[in-house]
Amino acid sequence: METSTVDAPQSEDLNLLRGLAADLAALGYTVDGVADLLGPAAHAALARDQIVPALVALERRGRGARDAQEGTLAAVVRFFLLGQDVPAEELEPAFPTARTGGLLALGLAEEAGESSLLRASVDLRPYAWDEGEGEVRLWVASDLAAHQRAGVLRKDHVLGIGHASATLIQSTARRPVESALDLGTGCGIQTFHLLRHARRVVATDISERALAFTRFNLLLNAETLAIAPEHLEERVELRLGSLLEPVAGERFDMVVSNPPFVITPRVEGETAQDQFTYRDAGLPGDQLVAGLVSSLGDVLTEGGTAQMLGNWEVREGSRWQERIRSWVPKELDAWIVQRELVGPEQYAETWLQDASEQRDADSYARSYAAYLDDFALRNTSGIGFGMLWFRRPSPGQARFDRYEELGHPLEQPIGPHWQAAVERADWLEEIGEAGLEGAHLVVADDVTEERHQRPGAEHPGVILLRQGAGFRRTSLLSTEQAGFVSACDGELAAGQIVGALGALLGRDDEEFRRNLVREVKELILDGFLVKA
Repeated sequence: METSTVDAPQSEDLNLLRGLAADLAALGYTVDGVADLLGPAAHAALARDQIVPALVALERRGRGARDAQEGTLAAVVRFFLLGQDVPAEELEPAFPTARTGGLLALGLAEEAGESSLLRASVDLRPYAWDEGEGEVRLWVASDLAAHQRAGVLRKDHVLGIGHASATLIQSTARRPVESALDLGTGCGIQTFHLLRHARRVVATDISERALAFTRFNLLLNAETLAIAPEHLEERVELRLGSLLEPVAGERFDMVVSNPPFVITPRVEGETAQDQFTYRDAGLPGDQLVAGLVSSLGDVLTEGGTAQMLGNWEVREGSRWQERIRSWVPKELDAWIVQRELVGPEQYAETWLQDASEQRDADSYARSYAAYLDDFALRNTSGIGFGMLWFRRPSPGQARFDRYEELGHPLEQPIGPHWQAAVERADWLEEIGEAGLEGAHLVVADDVTEERHQRPGAEHPGVILLRQGAGFRRTSLLSTEQAGFVSACDGELAAGQIVGALGALLGRDDEEFRRNLVREVKELILDGFLVKA
């Protein structure tokens, strides 16, 4: 791809990028540094795109700043995060190497009417995550959002680290892989995470501006991401194109995608320039997600996995699972978690507000009506949102055909728990029923039991197992299941416990044994029981 894109950060001057990274690190422009400066309440509000508490906090802080560096950090926060015009002389101390002239040259700043005032051209914010062995700290550039600039978003807006991208990061079941594909990379956030466990990543996008942002972010954070800036292509390839077209004929061990899945009414005569590229693929209904799911088998290696987010339409009188199941190729496993189901009205309101279209009342009314007419045309009663996992299984791996609704809060990140569940399923497939009967099991550490009974009753009428971690499921137990779980202390093998329960309950028939073993497998798959 071209290294220079108009109206996007410039990344040709590697020395200037190194200087900028050094300046930001020395300043303490980190997630913790900004949080400490603003205070917890204002920092939390900023995460909700509310800048007023941060402005108030900085004004109060300015009257009693501890030192000059704190005042300089406040100027950078006002500039990049709050969208405020800042005098160049206030910013200059923050960038002793890059200088404010470097910000202008990199396309991060522009003159704001008067030569002494500068205005941010992008949102450049600190980002971090904990990998257990230490925190990974980056800086991520994206377009300024609606709360940072006036007017409706530009159609080729490059989204920052939003709720959807964070959801995909947290839900990805990570494992070391040779090759990975980030389909629809945006500002590159999924690629940054993939680089921590993939030797090579291909990042694609239909937007040239998005790829320019991704390239800038990769090179700005080259040292942390273990990239040689002069040889970026050795670890990351950036490719321009739609969906899977840029990787036709190639296969990957892992695919992640936060695609433009938003369902948007089509308008006669519209062009690609009329669409918000970060969320709208220009196809009617949920065809984008349907087409992508049906094609994933073409790009996965044996044992390869794909995870993505999506919206799907639920037609009047049908179940949400039916539509997605019809898209999945026979050669792929599928595990789909629906997190939310909303009506056409709420869906329209969400996405009209997302692009600040409510600022034009007449346009808002027309667009709202268009959404409702579009959904009515296809007899759509609801729109689902959720997380999709797929695998091209290797011989000996478990098969998945799982569709579930989990609307309650999950432990985050959920990805490690997702990966653990897949590994448990593969273990059960490997050992078979005979191996399971010889396995020693214990109750997972996060699991608790609840018993409910009528006052004066001799026995509980309801016995529940609850997970405090992971997917946080609740399981209603039968008497024999409750007895099995109570005996799982690692001492007896599963087959011994089943036999003892059969004798105790007067059920030593094969049907009892077969049904209880099947129910035990489900408790293992869901993580209530684990290997001792």
